[in-house]
Amino acid sequence: MKKLSSLFLVFILSVPFVGACSNDEHKESHGKVHQPANGDLREKTASTEVLPKFLDDKSEDMQNIYKAVAMHQDLLEKIPCYCGCGESANHKNNYDCFIHENKTDGSLVWDDHATRCKACLDIAVKSMLENKDGKSVKEIRNMIDEQYKDGYAKPTPTPEV
Repeated sequence: MKKLSSLFLVFILSVPFVGACSNDEHKESHGKVHQPANGDLREKTASTEVLPKFLDDKSEDMQNIYKAVAMHQDLLEKIPCYCGCGESANHKNNYDCFIHENKTDGSLVWDDHATRCKACLDIAVKSMLENKDGKSVKEIRNMIDEQYKDGYAKPTPTPEV
């Protein structure tokens, strides 16, 4: 787990090229992909163990963040995102930036939104690291709200903890 934490930090420090979220053109992925009107790619896989094809050309760090997010649904569904995706993509929380839907059969519909959004990635990584360090969801939520209240978009409509 320490290696995963280190990878998060390395990733965050090495991604200055990822700016705010964008609606740039997207390449078609190898697998069956759905592209909603907002431009995000969505891809269904059998489980959290199977990453979507749209991550094939992404860094190992990015793939590890997506894996970690899949294991932290309970936390990240309580953390807002401040990139504007609440309005542009109808996201309700930070988890939605990575995973569109968890199916009852264990399969997932992944979302590529966070692959192009530094705010989404930063919020997820910071939240998971603080959680690992023993902070409560309420403490993490307060920290994220405080850190992103100025200079960022309106947060997703994530209910208070």
